[in-house]
Amino acid sequence: MSTPLSASALPAPPARWRQFMALTKPRVVQLIVFCALIGMLLAIPGWPGARGWQRVLLASVGIWLVASAAAVFNCMVEQTIDSKMKRTAWRATAKGELGVAQTLSFATVLCAAGMALLWFEVNPLTAWLTFATFVGYAIVYTVVLKPMTPQNIVIGGASGAMPPVLGWAAIRGEVGPESLILCLIIFLWTPPHFWALALYRVEDYARAGLPMLPVTHGSEFTRLQIWLYTLVLFAATLLPFVSRMSSWLYLAAAVALGLRFCQYAWRLKQAYSEPLARATFRFSIWHLSLLFAALLLDHYLKPLWLA
Repeated sequence: MSTPLSASALPAPPARWRQFMALTKPRVVQLIVFCALIGMLLAIPGWPGARGWQRVLLASVGIWLVASAAAVFNCMVEQTIDSKMKRTAWRATAKGELGVAQTLSFATVLCAAGMALLWFEVNPLTAWLTFATFVGYAIVYTVVLKPMTPQNIVIGGASGAMPPVLGWAAIRGEVGPESLILCLIIFLWTPPHFWALALYRVEDYARAGLPMLPVTHGSEFTRLQIWLYTLVLFAATLLPFVSRMSSWLYLAAAVALGLRFCQYAWRLKQAYSEPLARATFRFSIWHLSLLFAALLLDHYLKPLWLA
């Protein structure tokens, strides 16, 4: 339970605002919105018109608000765990500088604003899917799965893989097979991405009492799982080309990025080192970002080649 602070010890308003904003995990949410944006733009046959861009903007803001609310709720629930881990001990919730009531109120306002925007300005399907994603991450993953099973990131990764589906639904008003392919790619990308981080943060997770895979099954088993997942992920990234959702430009990028990710995973499997685990984690972020950027570029250039 957080300790009350005296009035003189309270941060100035700008500093307090920065504390609240830090709880939204801006860099993580940025990637979420980016993946949703890719889903939106791929759902539009050509370049969006004025009304199309308006829908894209409103949907992006709504998804950003709800995703930020989920991040804040996560910080509130895990404040005790965060206080025991070096990478999260700086958070205002972990330090007791923001109480449960303040944090919950902030998360509620963000979620309500995002849901209202999506419901009234986008469509109810996108609102419901986004809310389901909020529940999947904030409740199912954070409260139930994370402290219970080393497969938490695999099962809970389903909610984190939803952004392209949300984006597609925002434009088309339906869940299309193309968006499910993108969802599958993110679902398979999440375990090797997160386990690379967990490998060099294993002491943090052990100290916090979380059953992450490197804690429960050791480094060697985790590195084998990373390697196997990158192989399956590599196959999944070829589906947009196989399904004729993309052309050769995307295929070339997917093969190059996939082989590079597999190379990192293989080296990590053969011999662990913290710098290599960190490099693998960093590359995984570039892998997903560049893969989806290539898919979007292919989407707009393909008609020119076929003309």
